[in-house]
Amino acid sequence: MTTSTPPLRDFLEIPYEQLEEMNLSVKQARLNREAPDKLREARMKYLTDERRIKAVTVCFTDLEGRLQMLDYDKKYLLKSQDNLTFDGSSVRGFSAQHESDLRLNVDWSSFYWLPADVFGPGKVLVFSEVLSRDGSTYPSDLRTRLKQYGEQLFAKEGMVCHVAPEIEGFLFQGKDAERRYHETRAFEYVSTGGYYHSLPGDKLRTFIDSAAEVQRAMGFGNEKDHPEVAPSQFEMNFSYSEALITADQVQLYKLLCRQVAANLGMTASFLPKPVTGVNGNGMHTNMSFSKGGKNLYWDAKGQDGLSKTGWDAIDRILTNADDLCLILNPSVNAYRRLDPHYEAPNQIKASANNRGAMVRIPTGNEKSARIEVRSVAPDANPYLVFYSLMRTALEGTGSEATADESKRSRTRFLPDNIYDGIRLFKGSKFMTELLGESVQAKFAELKQMQADRCPKALGSQIKVPEIQFHHEVTNQFLWNQF
Repeated sequence: MTTSTPPLRDFLEIPYEQLEEMNLSVKQARLNREAPDKLREARMKYLTDERRIKAVTVCFTDLEGRLQMLDYDKKYLLKSQDNLTFDGSSVRGFSAQHESDLRLNVDWSSFYWLPADVFGPGKVLVFSEVLSRDGSTYPSDLRTRLKQYGEQLFAKEGMVCHVAPEIEGFLFQGKDAERRYHETRAFEYVSTGGYYHSLPGDKLRTFIDSAAEVQRAMGFGNEKDHPEVAPSQFEMNFSYSEALITADQVQLYKLLCRQVAANLGMTASFLPKPVTGVNGNGMHTNMSFSKGGKNLYWDAKGQDGLSKTGWDAIDRILTNADDLCLILNPSVNAYRRLDPHYEAPNQIKASANNRGAMVRIPTGNEKSARIEVRSVAPDANPYLVFYSLMRTALEGTGSEATADESKRSRTRFLPDNIYDGIRLFKGSKFMTELLGESVQAKFAELKQMQADRCPKALGSQIKVPEIQFHHEVTNQFLWNQF
């Protein structure tokens, strides 16, 4: 008589349908603003009781927007969750070598169960805040700034900022296509179908379907997905949510797209303009504010259905467009996208129909009225972008404070190169007020370092250094060889 032996490993694997229910329930707890202590206690009890979980992936985001991940053994995390440290000097834009130790404070509200076939079995994921040695908020951690600003808005005004991004990407043939660009000097399309068109079983559609399933399981609240205008380009939209939740989902969206593509032997790229001669990638950022459940941007009698509050926000964003440009377009490659021949949103104006305008007013109703900032690149730090746009919309200087009438009346354009973007950012008093001198200087220094490794006059062809030294490409080894 044969007896079956138990498996050597028994790690947690949850069906996708059940994952979606579990992640949506956690998301709702965040929206309900359940007490942090209550959530911490519940999550730690769950981790203690669930023996099939081996590790917790703790995430934070650096100043440029790269998602950083550390896997902690579950038992160790439960014992040491109030004393998680890491070397900040190894993260660009964080601490100097002589002040390297930083701490992580787990944000238990941002808890995700993960599809085991993509992230590995027996793991859950959580975001964290970055703290200085003394426990104070670390200035370069824009996630914590966004979280605190959102909490202050709700506590003082009862206001909530909702954000919905439209993030475009390219799917290229082969693994690590960006990292190997200095060898291949080309990206290979997997599809040339174009806007909305792909066969049910082709590589692009297979990737989109697979990534959308992962999104759905992680509680994103999917809306639609489709091939975009350029060959091998895709877009997968998920529902609006509060700014911090959406920013977390932006980071996870890019992560899961890259992993799903890698599993299929391909590369998902969020470079703003990886290929000459076709449309680039954007992260159109739809934003509105509500109070007591009422959309403050809706006015049925207002111009384009937008309230005075909404138009004031647009005015402040456009007035400060030059100062914001480096935050919204933080790479050498991003300025190639601001090319008027490819639906580029480089005009500093607002329009309901003109897709060349920096800000668009989509058709909306009492629930969906919003503004759409179209000039955001997909490689931007989402926490920095949402924080800056929120504060600019509410606190920025408007055009009424601008003395030069002739400047306001003519069409202005966003900078077409990173050097002008850096110069305008560094000289902006408003950016100093928003970020503080230290973070403003750090961010400008990082962008200058990237710019200096690329030809100043880029011309029309994509150059190797703008890919090789792009902040989102995982090529730290090549950076160190410069």
